[in-house]
Amino acid sequence: MDIKTASALRRLRLVSGPEAISFLLLLVCSVLKRTTDFNAVPVMGAIHGILFVLYVIFWADAWNRAKWSLGTAAYYFVMSVLPTGGFFAERRLRREAEDAVIASRARSEGVVNA
Repeated sequence: MDIKTASALRRLRLVSGPEAISFLLLLVCSVLKRTTDFNAVPVMGAIHGILFVLYVIFWADAWNRAKWSLGTAAYYFVMSVLPTGGFFAERRLRREAEDAVIASRARSEGVVNA
């Protein structure tokens, strides 16, 4: 994995958690708007919208650079539209990055050929 691919995956991983949190907070704000006089939906909606757009941009970049299969790309996209999906995406992306580091070290030490 080259440095640009690793950076793309890292950006996606770093935005997935905040995107998931903002989605959950938006849902809470929606309930509060309908049950109380508290209305933070416009602010929380804007925050979540920005984070979602960043997620999609970083997802597309990671898909392009990492050469994911359609199934892998679809998994990460679906995770962005589920309320807690970003947490699962972040965990899987972290594991992929760790595996890539291990594979890179093995190649550099001559343990594997590839």
